[in-house]
Amino acid sequence: MIGIVIPAHNEEQNLDACLTALLDAAAHPQLSVPVRILVVLDSCDDGSASVVANYPVHSLALQVRNVGRARAAGVAWQLARGATWLACSDADSQVAPDWLLRQRQLGADMVCGIVEVADWGALDEDVQNRYLSAYQDRDGHRHIHGANLSFSADAYRRAGGFQDIVVDEDVQLVAAFERAGASIAWSSLPRVYTSARLDCRARGGFGDYLRSLL
Repeated sequence: MIGIVIPAHNEEQNLDACLTALLDAAAHPQLSVPVRILVVLDSCDDGSASVVANYPVHSLALQVRNVGRARAAGVAWQLARGATWLACSDADSQVAPDWLLRQRQLGADMVCGIVEVADWGALDEDVQNRYLSAYQDRDGHRHIHGANLSFSADAYRRAGGFQDIVVDEDVQLVAAFERAGASIAWSSLPRVYTSARLDCRARGGFGDYLRSLL
């Protein structure tokens, strides 16, 4: 079984698009395994829970305001229910229809995918060019995104899991997989689309990197 984990902190404006895309990926005609989707509602005081309730997905409510702990709790929930492959994304992003299929076809312990900015918002062309000139949208890239990270349950257990940290939980997990000798596919095939919003939920994350390019 594939277990998808989506941490969310006050994401009521983005969850509809996120969950619709995830359900499309889970229903891919070439995907032959069941998929369970879990949204980890971390310290939400908006309408995120109500949005999630409209979809055939599961939710877990926490009050930790910590994305590392939220991802860890979500993965633990999925593992306890039999997940053998875990796929992580973010509530402000939309996965491609073949996102899960591409991960499984790569045959690695972990897959580090890329993100494509689908909406630049108010960021001008100069900022876009600075970002694109430094980004490697190709196989063999070395980008790490919690919005596009997947791995086997066995390798995750060997690596020790997500750390209880508020930023770079994805970077630290990849490093732990490397220390454990896991096979990692740095692939551009599993794609995730996101926006260039600057009101980011995690300090030091993708939004702050974009802000540094201004």
